[in-house]
Amino acid sequence: MHGFRARVALQSIAGSLCKCKWHEHGGKMLTGESEICRTLTTTADSNAGADFLECGAGLTTRSMQTLIVRALRLGDRSRASNLLLDFAYGSPSLRADDFVGIFKYCAKSPDPLFVMEIWRLMEARDIRLNDKCSFLMMKALCKGGYLEEALSMIKFLGESRHLYPILPLYNSLLHACTEMQSISHASYCLDLMEKRMVGKNEITYTELLKLAVLQKNLPALHQIWEDYIKHYSMNIIALRKFIWSFTRLGDLTSAYKALQQMVSLAIRENVSIVRRTSGKLYSTRLDIPVPSRREIGLTILNLEEKKQSDLCTYSPMYYQDANSACVEQQTITNMGYKVQDAKSGRLNEQTHRLVMMVLRWSFSEVIHGCAQDKNYGLAEQLILEMQNLGLQPTSHTYDGFVRAVVSQRGFNYGVEVLKVMQQNNLKPYDSTLAVVSVSCSEALELDIAEDLLNQISECPYPYPCNALLSSCDKMNQPERAVRVFAKMKQMKLLPDIRTYELLFSLFGNVNPPYEEGNMQSQVDAAKRIDAIERDMARNGIQHSHLSMKNLLKALGEEGMIRELIQYLLVAENLFIFSNPSSRTDIYNVVLRSLVDAKESRMAIEIFKRMKSCGCQANAATYHIMIDFCRILRCFKSASLLISMMIRDGFYPKTPTYTALIKILLEDENFEETLNLLDQARSDCVDLDVILFNTVIREACDKGRIDVIELILECMHQEKIQPDSTTCSYVFSAYVNCGFDNTAIEALQVLSMRMIREYDEVFHWKDFVDEFILAEDLAAELKIIKLFEDSKENLAFAVLNLRWCAISGFPICWSADQSPWTKRLKLQ
Repeated sequence: MHGFRARVALQSIAGSLCKCKWHEHGGKMLTGESEICRTLTTTADSNAGADFLECGAGLTTRSMQTLIVRALRLGDRSRASNLLLDFAYGSPSLRADDFVGIFKYCAKSPDPLFVMEIWRLMEARDIRLNDKCSFLMMKALCKGGYLEEALSMIKFLGESRHLYPILPLYNSLLHACTEMQSISHASYCLDLMEKRMVGKNEITYTELLKLAVLQKNLPALHQIWEDYIKHYSMNIIALRKFIWSFTRLGDLTSAYKALQQMVSLAIRENVSIVRRTSGKLYSTRLDIPVPSRREIGLTILNLEEKKQSDLCTYSPMYYQDANSACVEQQTITNMGYKVQDAKSGRLNEQTHRLVMMVLRWSFSEVIHGCAQDKNYGLAEQLILEMQNLGLQPTSHTYDGFVRAVVSQRGFNYGVEVLKVMQQNNLKPYDSTLAVVSVSCSEALELDIAEDLLNQISECPYPYPCNALLSSCDKMNQPERAVRVFAKMKQMKLLPDIRTYELLFSLFGNVNPPYEEGNMQSQVDAAKRIDAIERDMARNGIQHSHLSMKNLLKALGEEGMIRELIQYLLVAENLFIFSNPSSRTDIYNVVLRSLVDAKESRMAIEIFKRMKSCGCQANAATYHIMIDFCRILRCFKSASLLISMMIRDGFYPKTPTYTALIKILLEDENFEETLNLLDQARSDCVDLDVILFNTVIREACDKGRIDVIELILECMHQEKIQPDSTTCSYVFSAYVNCGFDNTAIEALQVLSMRMIREYDEVFHWKDFVDEFILAEDLAAELKIIKLFEDSKENLAFAVLNLRWCAISGFPICWSADQSPWTKRLKLQ
C-alpha cells in the first residue's frame, strides 16, 4: 500500500496530460494493422499518419521512437503524445528497452513531464523499468529541476521488488541538488543512501565536496578528505577538486599542501588521465564503490552541529604512504624537479600536456584563493614555483596574482605585472585592468588609471569607474570625470548609487569653491542636478543618504537656499524612518549652508524642526549652531547651547572652544578669550595650532602684541609646534608695530621650533651646512623640493633661516637661549 501511494504521488503531474487519450482508447489495448492505421490517420498531424501508412505493418519500434522524438524536437507535444499512445498500445510485446530512444532525448532536452507521461503508460501496460530507463528518467527529472519528483521516484524504486536503485541514480540526484543549491533535498538523498547502504564512489565524493562548499562547512570538507584517502589512493583529478574546495572555503594551508602533493605525483609520473570527447578530464583508474559508512552523511546532514566544532579537531592534510613526508619536503625545496621533462619518461606527450594543464589550473585556483585572503606572499611564491616547473602562467593566473599583490605592494607592482604579460603576449582580463586601475586611482595616479580604464572593453561592475570618479573629486578634476562617465556610457555600464553620489559631489555646483555662486552659475547648477536625477530615474535608482547629502551640500555652496529647503523636505520624506545618525548628517549640511549664507531666521527654524521631529543633534550640530551665534555676536546664546550639548552627553572639545573663542574675538574680548583658553587647558582638552592661530590672527589685526606673546608662550608650554601660518601672523604683527629686529628674532625662534619636529630624521649640523649656510645657488631649489615630500613646514622654516642668514642677521642656533624667548618666559 505504501508503494502504491508513492507511485500515485509521483504520477500525479503527468496524469492530466494523458487522461483524455486514455478515455479515447477506453483503457484497452488496440491490436491489428487496421486499428493502428485508423488511429494514426486521426491524429492532429496528418504527416504522422502518412509516415506510418507508408511503413505499414513493418514499422519498427525504432522508427516509432524516431517519430516521437522528431515531434518533441519540433515542439509538437500533442502529436508526440498521440504517437506515444499508439506506440504503447500498438504492440503486445513491448519492453523497457523499446523506450530507451525517447528516454535519451528527454534526458538530454530535458523534458521531465514527457518522461513521466512515458512512465505512466509503461505502468498501465505493466512494462517494468530497467536500470537504463530508470537512470535516464532520473536524469531528465533532475536536469529539469523536479527534485521532489526525483526523490519520490528513487524512494519508490527502492521499495519495489523488481528494481533496486543503483549508485549512479543517487549520484545524479545529488548532482542536481548541488546545481540547484538545495541542501534539504541533498540531505534527504544522503539519508536514503545511508539507509539503503548503496555506498559511494569518486563521483559521490565530488558531489559531497560541492555540498560542503555550498554550506561553507570546512570541518565537513576535512572529514571528506580523511574518508576519501582511507578508501582511495589520491590521484591528480581528485586533488584538483579538493584544491578547488579548499580555496573556496579560504583554507589556503590545506590547498597549498594538496597542491604540493599534486606536484609530487607529477614528479613520480604517478598519473592516469585522459580527456573525454566532451572535453572533460578524468582518471582512467577503476572507480570501485566503497561500502556505506555514516560519518560523511552525518557531517553533511548535521551541518549546524558540525559548524560549532573547533576546526583544530580536524587533522590537516596528510598523505597515504610512509614516504610522503620526504616527497613533500623535496617538493617544497626543489619544485622544479624535472616535471617539464616528464614527457621523456613513462608519460606520453598527450598525458604530459594534460598533467601540465591540470597543474596550471590548480596553481591558478590557489593564487585566486590568495587574492581572497590578501596573502600576497604566498601568491608570489606560487608564481615562482610555476616558473620553476616550466608552467607558463595564463591570463587567468595573472588575474588572481594581481588581485593578491596590488593591495599590498601598490599600483607600481600591478603595472609591472601588466608589462610582463605584454612581453609574454598575454592579453590581460578586463578584471585585471580594473584592479590595477582602481589601485592607481587610490594612489591618485589619475593618468595611468584613466589609460587602463580606456583599455577595458567590458566590465559588469562600475567600481573601477567609481574609483576614478572619486579620485577626480578629491583632485578637483571635473573634466576628467566627464570623460570617465562617457566611458561608462560607451561600455553600456549601468551606474550604481555610488556613481550618482560622486556625480553630485563633482557637478552639483559650478562656481564654488573658487568663486561665490551667482545667478548664471545657479542656473547651470540646476540644469546639472536635473540631468543627473533624470538619469537616476531612467536607471531606477533612488537617492541614498550620501547622494542627498552631496546634493544639499552643492546647493548650499551655490547659495541656492530656496532649492535647498525644497530638497530638505524630499530628504525628510525619504529618510524619516531610517538611520537617525544619517538624518542628523543631512540636517547638519543644511544648517551649515544656512549659517554660511547668514540665514539666521531659517537656521533657527530648521534647528527647532530637527529637535521636534525626534532627530538627535550631535556634537557637529552644536558646533554649527555655536558658530551661528558668532553671526549674532551673542555669547550668551552660545553658552545656552553649551548647556544643551552637555545635557545630550557631548562635552566641549577643541572645535567647541574654537567656536566660542571666535565669538569673543568678534567683540575684541581678549581677556575672556585668554580665560577660556585657561579653562580648556584645565579641562585637559587637546588644543591644536588652529585654535591658537585663530587668536593670533585677531590679535595681529588689532596690534595686540601682548596677547600674541602670551599665546606663543602657552603654545610652547603645551608643546604645540607652530606652523607657517603662526610665523606669518607673528612676523606681521611685530613689523606692523615697528619692531623689525624683534620680528626677525621671533621668526628665527619659531622656525627652529618647527625644525625640532624633524630632529630624528635630520642631523642638525649637516642640515645647517647643506641648506642654511650653503653658498650653492641651487640650495634653495633643494629646500623647495622638500615640499614634494609633504614637509611644507620644514621647508618653510629652513627658507626663513636661510634668508635671515643671507640678510646678515645673526642667528641664535639655540631657540631657548634667544633673548626673545627668555623675555616671554618671564611674563
